[in-house]
Amino acid sequence: MTSLARHKQVFGHSAPLFYDEPIELVGGEGVWLFDSDGRRYLDAYNNVPCVGHANPRVVAAVSAQMATLQVHSRYVHGLVVDYAERLAALHLEPLASLVFACSGTEADEVAMTMARLATGKRGFITSEAAYHGNNTDVGRLSDIGGRSAAGKPIDPEVRGVPLPDGSRRFVDGVADAIGSLEEAGIGVAAVLMCSILANEGLPPLAAGEMAEVVELVHAAGGLMIADEVQAGFARSGCWWGYEYSGFEPDIAVMGKPMGAGIPFSGVVAPVELVDRFRSSTRYFNTFAATPVQAAAGMAVIDVIEDEGLLGQIPRVGDHLAAGLREMGVTDRLGEVRNVGLFVGADWLDHDGGPDGEGARAIVNAARQAGVLIGLDGPHGRVLKLRPP
Repeated sequence: MTSLARHKQVFGHSAPLFYDEPIELVGGEGVWLFDSDGRRYLDAYNNVPCVGHANPRVVAAVSAQMATLQVHSRYVHGLVVDYAERLAALHLEPLASLVFACSGTEADEVAMTMARLATGKRGFITSEAAYHGNNTDVGRLSDIGGRSAAGKPIDPEVRGVPLPDGSRRFVDGVADAIGSLEEAGIGVAAVLMCSILANEGLPPLAAGEMAEVVELVHAAGGLMIADEVQAGFARSGCWWGYEYSGFEPDIAVMGKPMGAGIPFSGVVAPVELVDRFRSSTRYFNTFAATPVQAAAGMAVIDVIEDEGLLGQIPRVGDHLAAGLREMGVTDRLGEVRNVGLFVGADWLDHDGGPDGEGARAIVNAARQAGVLIGLDGPHGRVLKLRPP
């Protein structure tokens, strides 16, 4: 029995796997991945190993700490405190206090709870094409547009904002969503948005538009939560996507690249919000805020700073996007957008409309050619390049 057949048997036949012909990976180094047949793939998709697969500094830090001490989070450990202070210092004031978790879903749930406690309201606003997580609470805010189109119910405490289409600004949709929640007597606890609208396909927003969103939600008595799970840790050429997009959040959520493969996420917020959350809940996460996580997190920051990645990322991302634009092999490749080293390229049908099926075929063809990319955006028609 093949590894794929065994995988389906033990994890279920519908367990998600990339590509029509899934890849059995056995190794990785830098920007390269290797399969069980010895074939090498250029990884242009995975942002979890943000400083490269098997980065030697991360490996050394994690190995040394694991060989010394790894315990749960209800002990004081100097490295964990050092890391928390260093991470908080990378954010804008007054984001100075942290809650650690192990996944973006968990961190978003913590942020949502903070917002409810701070405002006394229960409504949340996000984009129609967002993905923020998959548990019961956070999952309500994911793929609202897709669920609506399929006739599936939308949670009454959630509103989805359509992406800008050239005739209407994104912020106008946010204003409508605020009005709808207030009219329903629910009120707005928070707007929860990816800082660069990553899963939405990096749609262009007008300069200052996200700052206008913050003004609107504050006027309604709500908070702004920046989801930095994809945008954070220098992906945009800034430490945080909210810096790139020009707004100041009340809460920021971090994840994916935070531990370069070690499950690690976090929420950073003003001290008073974190204190209220801590005193109002029994939140505890066995595997969060551990010494091994802190060792991985420290190594990630070290590599980004010591190797000057903040300066390199815009240059490399612009070069990648320009190369795609210059390909011009067919009229099917539409607009190519990039935010630092995060590229979204529209794939179109022969009439110029979105072509999700064609985009999927391109992703699978790239895999056969030895390049790993993904999909994003409404209809799954945006080719997604997000390399280490």
